[in-house]
Amino acid sequence: MTLEIRRIVTGHDADGKAVIDDDAVMTNVHQLRSGNLQTLIWVTDDTPAEVDGGDDPAERTLDIEPPATGSVFRILELRPGKDAYMHRTDTIDYAIVMSGECDMLLDDDKEVHMKAGDVMVQRGTWHGWANRTSEPCQIAFILIGANPPAKHLHP
Repeated sequence: MTLEIRRIVTGHDADGKAVIDDDAVMTNVHQLRSGNLQTLIWVTDDTPAEVDGGDDPAERTLDIEPPATGSVFRILELRPGKDAYMHRTDTIDYAIVMSGECDMLLDDDKEVHMKAGDVMVQRGTWHGWANRTSEPCQIAFILIGANPPAKHLHP
């Protein structure tokens, strides 16, 4: 698996001084149902989130959505030539294309092309990500639990 992401996590020592709790390349790379790769960076169960110690939440097994009142931060690598996996989540998503290019598909064959440096705010829409290039595309996603949209056509 080719997804190599270095994660640095800060914390506090016993005196309250800022320290580095973890600095390592993520090893929790998994293949999703779509065939693309992901690494889970962080998960919170609630907002506001706890910032003190505890177990590493990136060691969890988690589907697409975060806990209902929480958040998830993951990096997705869209493999070249993969078709879009269409889905919808009850979340507000912040997406940042880190490298490569991709297309986000919506209803009625609408789509938007994105390249490295582009960002998107996605609000509970039916969508899928396709990589129609010959190079991988890495996207950072932050998903925050949200209420479902008042009207939507898809589950």
